[in-house]
Amino acid sequence: MYKVLVVAYYFPPIGLSGVQRTLKFVKYLPEFGWQPTVITSGNIAYFAHDNSLIKEIKPNIKIIRIEGNEPNSKLKKFGTIQYPREKIRKLLNRISQTFYLPDNKKSWSIKAKEAVEQELNSERYDIVFITAPPFSAFSEIIKLKAKFEIPFVFDYRDLWFESYFSFYPTPMHKKYINELEYATVRNADLVTVTNRNIKEKLIKNYPYLNHSRVEIISHGYDQEDFDSASVSKKNTNKLLFVHSGNFIEYTTPKYLLKSLVELKQMYPDVFGDIEVHLVGILDKSNKKRIKKYGLEEVVKVFGYLEHSEVISKIKGADVLWFMISERKNIDAILPGKVFEYVGARKPIFANIPKGAAENVLEEYKGSYITSPYNIKEIVNKIVEIYSDYKKNNFPKIDLNYVEMHDRKVLTELLAKKFQFLMRVEE
Repeated sequence: MYKVLVVAYYFPPIGLSGVQRTLKFVKYLPEFGWQPTVITSGNIAYFAHDNSLIKEIKPNIKIIRIEGNEPNSKLKKFGTIQYPREKIRKLLNRISQTFYLPDNKKSWSIKAKEAVEQELNSERYDIVFITAPPFSAFSEIIKLKAKFEIPFVFDYRDLWFESYFSFYPTPMHKKYINELEYATVRNADLVTVTNRNIKEKLIKNYPYLNHSRVEIISHGYDQEDFDSASVSKKNTNKLLFVHSGNFIEYTTPKYLLKSLVELKQMYPDVFGDIEVHLVGILDKSNKKRIKKYGLEEVVKVFGYLEHSEVISKIKGADVLWFMISERKNIDAILPGKVFEYVGARKPIFANIPKGAAENVLEEYKGSYITSPYNIKEIVNKIVEIYSDYKKNNFPKIDLNYVEMHDRKVLTELLAKKFQFLMRVEE
């Protein structure tokens, strides 16, 4: 069996969607001839922990946990911490991007580089696979490339330079990140990305990359999760919309809530026959907004749930909903939740801008799409969905497209790319 050294800061028992991609690769790679060893964060503070995810990792998989001096390690005594108010979060994020370059996880990435070096010195590995964010893991660990003549693979879960999350307080900050990514990525043997938009932006920014060096391996869903999860039963016959995931950074329920207020005035019969369940972290300001709008009887907040419980809620929905706000380069974002929605084989209602997410939903076919902020458009689409629900006439889903995004299928694709790199090195 071949061996791959996986470096991932975000890994169980940390929760939230950012861990799912790497977790499922680690879970399924042994089925395709690759034994993973994982270097990840230690006992850190984070917004959610889900110990149930650890059970998916086979006992024979070695996990090396390390800590740096990054904020999450310094706050570890607090365990699961409350998500800050949006204004405070934005302020902390801007302070971080001003004073910590390339990111505030650099001290951990330096420790991770030392751990990678120790592993490569003590055991034979065939591939080093690094997933980011944090992107400091790329820039630090690639320094070992000259010493160890094995392929290094970079996995982009998000954009780095000019990301939808980025903030450059000065032109020098922007120049530094651009030049660092330019110098770092050219040393990767293969780059994997979650969607075509990220691939195209990378190739445009860095002409030395060609299409064969950047491979699209999308997010996906794990059929085993759906097979093992129960169905969350509805208490009424009302049309049930479910949202899973956290309202942070680029997503907000504000416009859906405003649309529900408008719906109540314009179509009271429809309003009285629907329910919305929000599963995930929701800040106080949005909880207050629900109360202010008088929507407590329609909008139910469930908070953070373990992943298996989230799948149960998804399976029990009539329609799955999400939104993405307008901002720079947002066309390249593709939330992991989208493919868990796809895996549920349910109608999807999305308030989103043009981009990768819209492309997925158009191929999926079983979807209703509006722009993110147009209240009238959102209201009319809810009425259309309600009509289709009553007629049992939801759009047909492309099941072949669904099956292409099973995590096992995607992991097999990754394993084949690893094998190709091995042949090239030989």
